Amino acid sequence: MNETRDRILDVALAVLGDNPDAGMGDIAAAAGVVRRTVYGHFPSRLDLVRTLTERAVTEMTAVLTDVDASDAQADATWVEFIARIWPVAHRYRVLLALRRGEYGDAIHSLLGPVDELLADLVKRGQDSDVFAQHLPAGILSQLAYGAVFAIADSDLSKEAHGVRAATITSLLMLGVPEARAIALVGDQP
Repeated sequence: MNETRDRILDVALAVLGDNPDAGMGDIAAAAGVVRRTVYGHFPSRLDLVRTLTERAVTEMTAVLTDVDASDAQADATWVEFIARIWPVAHRYRVLLALRRGEYGDAIHSLLGPVDELLADLVKRGQDSDVFAQHLPAGILSQLAYGAVFAIADSDLSKEAHGVRAATITSLLMLGVPEARAIALVGDQP
């Protein structure tokens, strides 16, 4: 039962990634099951989107908690976070499109734990004068992290330097000088 559910979720992520407007029938066909099976696991499209968001939040929270446990400066921690979160951001990039639509409130509310952890990291960087202080930490973290998802959602994400571009861009948005941002990223592919 869980195997079928997990397969439906994986397929849904791929199908919605290609077409955010895809319906439950499209997902069922791609998963090789009937619509009734999909609805048996997810009574509505909203339930499916919530479950995908919960998976993304679990993965992102685990990565951020792990990298934030180090004693590194906030900007170095951010670089490590983006490097490790890039595959997750790329895989769940459809949530950016879905967040702008009818599922925005549901997705936004589920992302609360990630938002708080990111704001805490940015606040730590602001307190140590590593990140800019022209905006509150919560807003600044969302802008910088939003850039990562925007780059993951663009054609650039298919190129080898997508994670590098996302990392440098987000560091610049956080107020890290360009030379420091490039040095922090180093030879990262």
